[in-house]
Amino acid sequence: MSEQTINPNAVYEYLQGLQNRIVESVELIDGKNFLNDSWQRPEGGGGTSCMLEEGNVFERAGIGFSHVKGNKLPPAATAAHPEAAGRPWEAMGVSLVFHPRNPYIPTVHMNVRFFVAKAQPGKDEQDIWWFGGGMDLTPYYGFEEDSVHFHRTCRDALAPYGQDLYPSFKQHCDEYFHLKHRNEPRGIGGIFFDDFNKLGFEQSFAMLKAVGDAFVSAYLPIVQRRKELGFGERERDFQAYRRGRYVEFNLVFDRGTLFGLQSNGRTESILLSMPPIVKWRYDWKPEAGSAEAKLYTDFLIDKNWLGL
Repeated sequence: MSEQTINPNAVYEYLQGLQNRIVESVELIDGKNFLNDSWQRPEGGGGTSCMLEEGNVFERAGIGFSHVKGNKLPPAATAAHPEAAGRPWEAMGVSLVFHPRNPYIPTVHMNVRFFVAKAQPGKDEQDIWWFGGGMDLTPYYGFEEDSVHFHRTCRDALAPYGQDLYPSFKQHCDEYFHLKHRNEPRGIGGIFFDDFNKLGFEQSFAMLKAVGDAFVSAYLPIVQRRKELGFGERERDFQAYRRGRYVEFNLVFDRGTLFGLQSNGRTESILLSMPPIVKWRYDWKPEAGSAEAKLYTDFLIDKNWLGL
């Protein structure tokens, strides 16, 4: 197989296996099993949504695998690739968001995905393909050691594929997961990449697998450290308030959500990232010097967590 020959079947098998491995790891920590909900898309393809609700550790944890096809790429996918407009396409990915019950455990998001816009018969063109994905952390009460651990794990996963990838992907993450209307980061970032194919298919795919495989070691040790910490109504109230920012981002800016809705995807699966309990307040500010204020002053800032 040449470097530019793509193998969607290999990506498909990897993504299904990744979903299963993460589900098993989370079930061991939570003690409650995920609900598996397989679905079919009338226009082509389908997937499996795995959902854990009202768990012992996770109030809501959703991880979905999807493999969908169509005859014309929607706007969310063609913005960066106008040459792909009108082509038949295939997209597959694993996407997860875990909302913990304990406010001292951060919410986490991860996804890894593959797109291909296929060459049309009789035309002098080639397949247009790319990988995308990443992971980011959204704490409510920040801990520096957790932030460093998360970023270090991301950096180490990318290191074999180029020393420039982590700084580049971190910057992309900080820029992407930013609520422009509030001029505020969603969390402490991580890594994010899109339209990635510069290493050729085999190495780009290997890099994607490294990111997907790093998720459990990036996040679950943080869960283990924080899940027994005591909390009260004040912490839960602040958690619900900050979850409102998560909803705002997902519905206004997130390209995955937009792509899913524009491509007539399954709404229940697209919105499985939403937290179960959310609050909004009018022009609320944390009390100066409080633990809640520390999130804004020490964590929701542009920071190099690894001191590079």
